[in-house]
Amino acid sequence: MDETDACYLSATQLVDLFQWKTLSPVEVTKGVLGRISAMNGPVNAFCQVDEDAAMAQARESEARWMKGEPLGLVDGVPVSIKDLLLTEGSVTGRGSKATIGAAPETTDAPAVARMRQQGAVFVGRTATPELGWKGITDSPLTGITRNPWNTDKTPGGSSGGAAVAAALGMGALHIGTDGGGSVRIPAGFTGVFALKPTAGRVPVHPASAFGSLSHVGPITRTVEDAALMMNVMSQPDPRDWLALPFDPWDFRTGLDLGVRHLRVAYSPALGFADVDPEIAEIVAGAVQVFGELGASVELQDPGFDDPIDCFNKHWFWGCHKMISAFPEAARADMDPGMVEVAEIGANYSLDDYSRAVDERVVLGTMMNEFHAEYDLLVTPALAVPPFDAGRDVPEPGPGRRWTDWTPFTYPFNLTGQPACVVPCGFTGNGLPVALQIVGPRYGDALVLRAATAFEQLHPFEMPRDVAS
Repeated sequence: MDETDACYLSATQLVDLFQWKTLSPVEVTKGVLGRISAMNGPVNAFCQVDEDAAMAQARESEARWMKGEPLGLVDGVPVSIKDLLLTEGSVTGRGSKATIGAAPETTDAPAVARMRQQGAVFVGRTATPELGWKGITDSPLTGITRNPWNTDKTPGGSSGGAAVAAALGMGALHIGTDGGGSVRIPAGFTGVFALKPTAGRVPVHPASAFGSLSHVGPITRTVEDAALMMNVMSQPDPRDWLALPFDPWDFRTGLDLGVRHLRVAYSPALGFADVDPEIAEIVAGAVQVFGELGASVELQDPGFDDPIDCFNKHWFWGCHKMISAFPEAARADMDPGMVEVAEIGANYSLDDYSRAVDERVVLGTMMNEFHAEYDLLVTPALAVPPFDAGRDVPEPGPGRRWTDWTPFTYPFNLTGQPACVVPCGFTGNGLPVALQIVGPRYGDALVLRAATAFEQLHPFEMPRDVAS
């Protein structure tokens, strides 16, 4: 096995090879760091890499495996951390020049802490737009992150660096965040897998300015690896008082049970979205797989109108809260789009926000009732293919903000349902296309199971090199 092949092994495979002592965490970490050195330049996935710390962690892991005493499920596995999540000993840049000169963190975010406790090797921090505010990945601090399938195109965001790292074998497991699609959007644009868990399933600290819209979730090259990450990241943390009660369920259990007899609603546009015809055709063909596997698939919209106004009132107010934590003078160097929506958010009245909260309750109730009839909802992941890097919206294309081309993702941050993105094909220009599987609240395991059924028939294809 050459070094590149080792970089594309799944975390599940790596742990097996460590146990058999046929591969070492040190060898794998060296390979991944070499891969980052060779590949990161054209795509700008990583904003921080600490090779010395990673190699020290790898050597400690190797010693544990040699004694047959691994710390946990991910001991020795290379992991990246989105540059919004606190990591002890490193500066959280958040894609913002306002963080220049900040002190290193003295604690870990819950997901990072759980990974550390179980022996993960942290290879670096991945790029995000400023404060994670939008669905693409460019920032005043770290510049433009690019799509490995075509570096002229965006990988989406806000966990764009993590998705690119996953696609190019720069680590096996990648921790992202999702407040309106931020693990699912870049997974869809780069051809990898991502899960936004049920709200509260993965503890969060400190609390997001976007409140319960924001989730922490895995980005991986296989569904099983995402399930493995969920076993670790869903461990309890007392700092999140809104987290769900801990469930010791092994998310890998039942992945191979298939979708036979499940009731699946397929909604090609949610009743309101304008979808690129090529994407619509590819996703419609992919959805037929669920019927072939024995599910009952019915063309059915969930029945709600576009909740973009409801989402924006939550999101824009969150942007206002975020930038208010920085000195007024810092705004001159901030992303103008973020400053604009923050100013809109600052002008919402209490009545405006209260009405948006009420609308969210109605939407959540509607989806609870929908899932009393349907086990799963399947949609396109995105309405458009990857577009030019450095832009917030495609040209020509819908609207002027990222939410105008992501109609399939943000509704399910409002409802808190689990939703994953599954690669399902490529456009004629060789760019990834994906479908989204949405489950009822607390149905994370069911969503992973359905994604596995699709993956088993259509294994995900990764780029072995950067294309331009």
